[in-house]
Amino acid sequence: MSRRRHVVCRVRRVCADGPHLAIREKNRPRSVTGLPLTFLTSTDGGYSQSKIYQTHRQWTSDGKWLIFRGVRENGPQAMAVNEETGQIVQVTESGFMGMLCAGNKTMKLVVMTGGGSGGGGRGRGAAGAPGAAPAEGRGRGPGGRGPGGPHQIVEIDLAKLFADVAAGTVKPAANYQRVCGTIPATLPADGNMGLDANDDFVYFRVGGPETAQLSEGLTLQKAFGQRGMGAGPSGLRSMNLKTGEIKFIVNVGFQIGHVQTNPWNPGEIVFAWETGGKAPQRTWTVMADGTGLRPLYPEAPYEWITHEAVIGKDEVVFAMCENGHLIPGTPGQEPNYGSAGTWEHPTGVGVINLRTRQMRIVGQVPLWSGGRSDWHVAGSADGRWAASDDFKYEVWLYDRHNSEITMLAGPQNVGADHIHPTFNAEGTKIEIQSALISKDQKSLNICIVPLPKSVLNRTYSLRLAN
Repeated sequence: MSRRRHVVCRVRRVCADGPHLAIREKNRPRSVTGLPLTFLTSTDGGYSQSKIYQTHRQWTSDGKWLIFRGVRENGPQAMAVNEETGQIVQVTESGFMGMLCAGNKTMKLVVMTGGGSGGGGRGRGAAGAPGAAPAEGRGRGPGGRGPGGPHQIVEIDLAKLFADVAAGTVKPAANYQRVCGTIPATLPADGNMGLDANDDFVYFRVGGPETAQLSEGLTLQKAFGQRGMGAGPSGLRSMNLKTGEIKFIVNVGFQIGHVQTNPWNPGEIVFAWETGGKAPQRTWTVMADGTGLRPLYPEAPYEWITHEAVIGKDEVVFAMCENGHLIPGTPGQEPNYGSAGTWEHPTGVGVINLRTRQMRIVGQVPLWSGGRSDWHVAGSADGRWAASDDFKYEVWLYDRHNSEITMLAGPQNVGADHIHPTFNAEGTKIEIQSALISKDQKSLNICIVPLPKSVLNRTYSLRLAN
């Protein structure tokens, strides 16, 4: 076993948001936000990185480290950066597949690898959104959702690793890793998974012949939309991280994507019908024992629902996207989407309650903004804030108490991927990935956008000042 190759350096760059909004019309801001953006990584030296998708925890349970995906000399790896010191530590040695799952209560990181004694499986680490089926897995068995061969679920002890890095006594990788269990080749998997609230189970997407028998009441679906995605079947399975036992959860007739958990409610899973765009019914939820399977937000044919994320014990946020066209049939619309996302129907940031099923629109990109539509969305766990990016890569903050809208960051460079905003646990700052400081204006860096003190200190009253 080779000694773990830890990249240990310090990169902490702070810059002000650039002069992007010198707009003179009276109903638009006349100056930039002025908020400092803290970049925790750099693309200098040919490195590249991307943040974890906004459906998952970004910070470690102690709130000190951010986990991210980085490409280094030995391929895509899980990385960690200390937000205070800027120290960067390489966490994996042999890569990973799909999602990085940081512990909710423990200083652990759970990943899927390619299996075998070496724990390989690099090559999917710096991939984009977790909904798309991996290229090497297409066509393998019904649904064709994942690459062949067995895979392992591996738990990494971050507390032990960081302590040894600090002491200068880093040991071989095996000292920090524990193989929790093996997923057999008969259950093709690709790392599209989530970690349970108690850090004791993972729930993951599978394909293959064992998903052909659909759960009660479900039917097999064809591909939907111009990307040719969304066809089933696929399924969800669980693994007990202590015993390695795998259990059946559900088989559905469509392509599962964006598997995530409720970090506050053990056994609760949210996932998507992934088509690469509009779906007939995007959002779904189910319990780990297979009960309670249902559409989360029952969408209308004219709604384009996307990018759902669990943001609190009882709440899920999602984007009600628009496609930039006023009426159905306007040239340029994607085939088969019909009236979905046109301007004649509501768009914005929606929040739905998992218990009462009540949905509220809590924000919307202002009409004057060139960004047009909310795209990727987030929310604070205390229920105070929602946030989104838009088609111009701007970052917006929505006050759920008084509906006030604040631009946090102006347009970013159109980088290698979208911004994907995510709140920290306290709801005081947002992590994004940005190409703003990259020389090629495309490579992404990990960036922190603070919420201004003026909004954090805001008070609310029904009294009106004369």
